[in-house]
Amino acid sequence: MNVSVELGERSYDVVLGDGARHQLAELIRQRAPRARVAVIVTTPSIALQPWFEVTSGIEQHVLTVPDGEAAKALDVLEVLLEEVAQFELSRFDVLVGIGGGALTDLVGFAAATYLRGVSLVQMPTSLVGQVDAAIGGKTGVNLRSGKNLVGAFHQPIGVLCDLATIATLPERERLAGLGEVAKCWLLEGGFAAELADVSLHDLIVMSVQLKAAVVSADEQEGGRRALLNYGHTLAHALEKLALARDSDELRHGEAVAIGLAFAVRVAEALGRVDHSEVLRHDDVLEFFGLQRRIPEHFPTSSLLEAMAHDKKAHHDLTFVLAGAEGFETVHDVDPQLVSDVLERFQGEP
Repeated sequence: MNVSVELGERSYDVVLGDGARHQLAELIRQRAPRARVAVIVTTPSIALQPWFEVTSGIEQHVLTVPDGEAAKALDVLEVLLEEVAQFELSRFDVLVGIGGGALTDLVGFAAATYLRGVSLVQMPTSLVGQVDAAIGGKTGVNLRSGKNLVGAFHQPIGVLCDLATIATLPERERLAGLGEVAKCWLLEGGFAAELADVSLHDLIVMSVQLKAAVVSADEQEGGRRALLNYGHTLAHALEKLALARDSDELRHGEAVAIGLAFAVRVAEALGRVDHSEVLRHDDVLEFFGLQRRIPEHFPTSSLLEAMAHDKKAHHDLTFVLAGAEGFETVHDVDPQLVSDVLERFQGEP
């Protein structure tokens, strides 16, 4: 199945299906016909997977970077670009990212900056990568001050989502990906009772179609695309604090799930929704088996400070919140109200 991201001359398809990785050579032939070299960037664990066999149809080289969030660092980016430079790529050549969301963020930013931009193919192998990170052209790396503070918009020429790779995911990675799926399901107005009849394949397609439609309408997050940040204000704060302790403590999707449960409680406290919307969120998150509470070792004061300095906060406390007219970005939310909701939220059973 193909889902199109409509961006005029820069439009591209997200290919969903078992064996999608085998379409790499044809994709390069069609979308980058002057390419002579492809540099495939992956991680050591991905390179050892039995399905890791990709052919670009042109001269190709394989480079590896660290697994997980550790890849999204300026020093890793520098090493990667120096290694890429050894192959003397031209602007017509291609970088290919094969891995999870952190990997595709890194490789996308490398493609955006090397020679001021080379062609990019994303091949996400995690659930969070396939439904979110690899689609839409948002790329970047982290600073100690926060997630994704250095980045660029750089659209790929194609995204190949091989669903066969999902079967090899560890359970924790699968659950983390479901955090972004739950976000899409909630944005689309879905209920937990409907999920019993929906396959994982259908949930992936739903999430990709939503992301593609939003990006097509608002490529650089000037309006509607901001809704895809639902749950992310608290999520990024949690990730920032967790990364300072241990890069493996909290996955992005795990943080997003907590952020979704929190955001709907902020909306309720502001009188934007009634308690039935809180229950809808909790039921969906429970169906997916996602954690819905902030661990006790995240101090409220630290979370408030981190949320206020998130790159999407615009110097105030900003949330995507549900309301009578649907979801919208709400600026300048009262810090005391947010603090009170945080305190109650951590104390809930």
